[in-house]
Amino acid sequence: FLFIYVTQRTVPKRANEPIQRLKLPSSPPSVNFHRPRATIAGDGSHSPPGPAELSFSPFLNLEGSMPWIMGFICTICRYLDGKLNSRRAKADGEATETSDLFFALHTLQVATNFFSDLNQLGHGGFGPVYKGLIPNGQEIAVKKLSLTSRQGVREFTNEVKLLLKLQHKNLVTLLGCSVEGPEKMLVYEYLPNKSLDYFLFGKKASSLDWTTRFHIVTGVARGLLYLHEEAPMRILHRDIKASNILLDEKLSPKISDFGLARLFPEEDTHVNTFRISGTHGYMAPEYAMHGYLSVKTDVFSYGILLLEIISGRKNLDPRLGPDNADVLNSAWKLYQAGETLELLDPSLGDSYNRDEVGMCIQIGLLCCQQTVVDRPDMNSVHLMLSSDSFTLPAPGKPGLQGRTGRLISTNGTTSALTNTSPPSTMESGGSREDYSRNSISISSIDGGR
Repeated sequence: FLFIYVTQRTVPKRANEPIQRLKLPSSPPSVNFHRPRATIAGDGSHSPPGPAELSFSPFLNLEGSMPWIMGFICTICRYLDGKLNSRRAKADGEATETSDLFFALHTLQVATNFFSDLNQLGHGGFGPVYKGLIPNGQEIAVKKLSLTSRQGVREFTNEVKLLLKLQHKNLVTLLGCSVEGPEKMLVYEYLPNKSLDYFLFGKKASSLDWTTRFHIVTGVARGLLYLHEEAPMRILHRDIKASNILLDEKLSPKISDFGLARLFPEEDTHVNTFRISGTHGYMAPEYAMHGYLSVKTDVFSYGILLLEIISGRKNLDPRLGPDNADVLNSAWKLYQAGETLELLDPSLGDSYNRDEVGMCIQIGLLCCQQTVVDRPDMNSVHLMLSSDSFTLPAPGKPGLQGRTGRLISTNGTTSALTNTSPPSTMESGGSREDYSRNSISISSIDGGR
């Protein structure tokens, strides 16, 4: 782009004196600037000169300016091309991510033999789960979601993208999803050993030795610690239970089923909700009755799961009679009587570590404390399980209220409408005791009976 700036000065005019022609420099480009001569008419009158004029030479001399012009044009072109390539790369990346995320419905139909009953692995609270084999030889687990879900495709896709960012050895790996057809589906890695409840209460009940049980206890604790404190965003699972703990070929635990999971802001200590979702027997009382939700809600569920793993019995089993139906109540009464080890699964015989069993029962009771602030967070739980010597708080009364109340249950998942009056969070009194894994000492707390 060429800019020509011309300054015209007023010069005193003299009669009969020709006005000089002014020339601008010839490069760049050649331009003549002149004022017409003054003329004298036949009657002797004087005609003033006309206005200044610019005249361009028919052939512009661009030799000096051409390199500058070309350089400027090249710079602009490079800038625009870079912007275009950047946008194209970003779009290609998003397209690749999206294409990797979605599975074609036909692919999943073929993989599962058109969702044959022979391929069904189980049925959870949100739909059936099928085993499949995709063309690359990888085994997968396909979970069909309920047709009654009101979640839109965009929200569902965003949730899947969020879960794809969670990477931990104690979480089930989500491979993608399908949104074709009437049913939305989730595609997970396939784990050959099914879920923990199959080994605790099903056909393989009593087949887990103590070393494996303790390995599962610590693995689930690490997975929850990741969700609460180490993941890109804090997540509450809200449905920790035996059937949602899957086992791989080495019987290592992986937390699964994030259908009820919700993001939890880092700055919040709790939230109040009117809609309660979870599984009866695992839900913390302040959540089940008042809608008070916090990370300690998952901690309570973990404590119940821990007692199930130790005892080999369901958390609520009416067959054991009203006094022993609740595993949490049984554990608390045995702790008060100084007979904690009586809770242990009889199938283990004498093949167990006495110190580890006593420690796990006490941690289970601590996780299920009635007062929310008295429960440890998952970081503290992990430290208790992994340390050789530490000071372990003596548990107070656990949260037993509401565990036998009437709740609405659908496919094993409980939903209820409650008021949102916050529970008491005052710390309860109680003594503390030193605990060494190599020298266990269990005693009743003062005034806790």
